[in-house]
Amino acid sequence: MRIATTIFLTDETVTPVRLARELEQRGFAGLYLPEHTHIPVSRRTPYPAGGDLPREYGRTLDPFVALGQAAAVTERLTLGTGITLVTQHDPVDLAKQVATLDHLSGGRFTLGIGYGWNVEEAADHGVEWATRRELSRDRMALMRALWSADPTAYEGEFGSVQASFAYPKPVQAPRGPVVGPRTLIGGGAGPKLFAAIAEHADGWLPIGGRGLTESVPKLRAAWEEAGRDPKDLQVVPYAVLPDPGKLAHYADLGIEEVVLQLPPAGEPEVLRVLDGYAAFL
Repeated sequence: MRIATTIFLTDETVTPVRLARELEQRGFAGLYLPEHTHIPVSRRTPYPAGGDLPREYGRTLDPFVALGQAAAVTERLTLGTGITLVTQHDPVDLAKQVATLDHLSGGRFTLGIGYGWNVEEAADHGVEWATRRELSRDRMALMRALWSADPTAYEGEFGSVQASFAYPKPVQAPRGPVVGPRTLIGGGAGPKLFAAIAEHADGWLPIGGRGLTESVPKLRAAWEEAGRDPKDLQVVPYAVLPDPGKLAHYADLGIEEVVLQLPPAGEPEVLRVLDGYAAFL
């Protein structure tokens, strides 16, 4: 099982360069970073985990800039977002960012996407909350058109792009309906999410990894109903606090990668946690 990590990198934590080097030297598989452009102080949207919103949410580094630094000082470490808030980006610009990072890292990038939870943050980007899933689907389709081998036009409900020259291209070859880098969708289990995964992704990023015994078979059913090859589905439990029994259970479910949560802390504390996680490598 590949053991990757995620962390809220901020202006107060270990730097991307130091963390990436330590991860690769220690044999960890990857680094995934979350995204929040800003957190409106009104705080009308409650924190999904309950209680006060942790300080790091309003201080996160831009994941693409940070991962670019990580890519430059590593050779094997995979790099990913967990998750990119697609609806909060111009899709033409985002397609370029993703393809450039994937190209410069030699195909090491995983695009983790999701629909978000902070209504006020999304609203400042002009996102209508009720249609955010449809908007995300539309923007992903537009980006796939730009990533296609030949100039491809796209006309959608929320946006369009002319047939264009758009380079670099993501490294990975198309996989059925999926064009672009490895793409995983985060979110809670349910028919809408599983339909989206089967339609235009490589798999699922379940936050925390709970309830997979019941939900993975349902995802597999949706996947196969969409005509996807069963062996291609990837389930990557995300932001996991590990123990041997939990990881063994994931292995029994056929899971090949898990993403462990690191604290949003300075270098000494993060390295102490990595030392503990080394037992799972």
